[in-house]
Amino acid sequence: MTRVLLVDDQALVRSGFSLILSVEDDFEVVGEAGDGAAAIELTRELRPDIVLMDVQMPVMDGIEATRRIVAEDLAKVLVLTTFDHDEYVFDGLAAGASGFLLKNSDAEHLVEAVRTVAAGHALLAPQITRRVIEQMVAGERPSSAGRNPLVEPSSLVEPVETRLAQEPPPAGLALLTPREREVFELVGTGLSNAEIASTLYLGEATVKTHVSNVLSKLHLRDRVQAVVLAHRVGLV
Repeated sequence: MTRVLLVDDQALVRSGFSLILSVEDDFEVVGEAGDGAAAIELTRELRPDIVLMDVQMPVMDGIEATRRIVAEDLAKVLVLTTFDHDEYVFDGLAAGASGFLLKNSDAEHLVEAVRTVAAGHALLAPQITRRVIEQMVAGERPSSAGRNPLVEPSSLVEPVETRLAQEPPPAGLALLTPREREVFELVGTGLSNAEIASTLYLGEATVKTHVSNVLSKLHLRDRVQAVVLAHRVGLV
């Protein structure tokens, strides 16, 4: 059973998410919050597995709330927003979010997104991933043009991706087997497990094992960090 906390300043939006998730046998909605500060307190109290986090909220925005929740290792965060702006995605990833999903996604995609993040995988729409990863690798930050002036940028800790740029390739890279290195390269191109399995003529379960080994040996949080590192060390 995956325990979910819903965070959005609109009660109707929270009710809609709750209705979608509650009909699934493997989800339990354990609470709701209307702002980032309340989300942090409820996460500490209820210890959900996943926090569905809106970006634009009063008191404290969803990016800052995500940063604090992840810093305390309280839960995984799936950021939900109506805005397809690179700076929101960049800030969310830097804050430690495990996924980013637009609110206009249908119910099926929302359910799939929660299950994906609960299983320990990062979730981003491919087109969003490509844009943001390119900027992370280049050491650039997305332009704030188009940002709602009512939402102040969060004070973020230094992104792991930035620290990777300042360090030599991790020692764990030499520990990868030839097959794991091959899988790592394909992860770096943004392929899913199914696509990697098709490319290498392997079973998807085998690919999943290789990916887990790669993340473990390289001490990476998720596939997004793996993509960034693959670019940093020149594998992609």
